[in-house]
Amino acid sequence: MSADDAEALRLRLTTTQAQRLRELGADSLMLDEVFTDVAARDAAFKQLEDGLVRDGRRRLQDLRAGGRTPRLVELETCLRAALTDAGFVEVVTPLIITTDALAKMGIEHGHPLREQVFWLEDGRCLRPMLAPNLYTLLRRLGRIWGRPFGIFEVGTCFRRDSKGAGHLNEFTMLNLVELGRPAEECRARLEELAALVMAATGVGDYDLVRTESEVYGEMVDVEVHGAEVCSAGCGPNPLDGNWGIVEPWVGLGFGLERLIMAREGYPNIERAGRSLSYVDGVRLNI
Repeated sequence: MSADDAEALRLRLTTTQAQRLRELGADSLMLDEVFTDVAARDAAFKQLEDGLVRDGRRRLQDLRAGGRTPRLVELETCLRAALTDAGFVEVVTPLIITTDALAKMGIEHGHPLREQVFWLEDGRCLRPMLAPNLYTLLRRLGRIWGRPFGIFEVGTCFRRDSKGAGHLNEFTMLNLVELGRPAEECRARLEELAALVMAATGVGDYDLVRTESEVYGEMVDVEVHGAEVCSAGCGPNPLDGNWGIVEPWVGLGFGLERLIMAREGYPNIERAGRSLSYVDGVRLNI
C-alpha cells in the first residue's frame, strides 16, 4: 500500500461531528485527530462529546452553586478594580448618541462606517463606540479637575458587523483615557496602561502593533496570538478640535469578549458574549 493510499484510509471527524465538538469547547488538537476506520472515529467522537458535556454540566453547576460568576462579569469587576486603584474614575454614559456626535468623530454622511451603525429615529443611533461620550466628559471635567486625570467606562456598544468567529453585533467595550500628561510621556504611558489591563485580564503574552484607523489615523493595536483585542492611540488628534480638546491624551479601547476569547482559547466569540445559546461559555444543548 502506498503512502497516499494509507493516508486516504485515515478518516477525520465529519463536519457535523467537528461542529458539535467545537460548540462544546473542543480544542484544535481534538478536532484534528485522524482515525483508521469509521467505528474508531465514531467511538472517539462519542467519548470526546461525553467528556465535554460532563465538563459543561459541572461548570453550570458551579455557577448555580455560587462558586463563580460569569466570565464577562468577572472580567468587568477585575478591570474596574484595577483602574480605580490606578486613580481612574469610572463614568457611565448613554447608550443612545446623535448623528452629530458621529460626525464629530469623522463618521459623516457617505462614510462607510455609517453602514455599520444601528440607526434609530430622529438622527439618533445605538453607540458604536464609547469615544464620543468620553470626549464630551473630558472637556467638561477638564474645567473642574487638575491634570493629569483619567476616566474610563465599561459599556455595551453596537455595530452591524457580519457575524463570525470574531465579531458580535452587541459587544462590551472598556475605554479609558487620560488627559493632560506631557506629550513626551504619552507613548510610555500607553504601554503602561496596556500592561495594567492585560495583567488584570490574566493575559501576559501579547504584542503591540502599529496600525492605521479610519477615525484616528496612526494607532497601536494590542494583539494576542495575532488577534486584536485593543486599539490605542495618543493625542492631540485632528478630531480633537471638534470637541474642544487641545491637550495631549492617551486612550485605549478594549473589546472584553475579545479578551475572554483570547484568554480562554475559545474558537468563537459568541461563547464569551451575551448569548441565549451559551451561559458562561457553556453550550446549552448538552
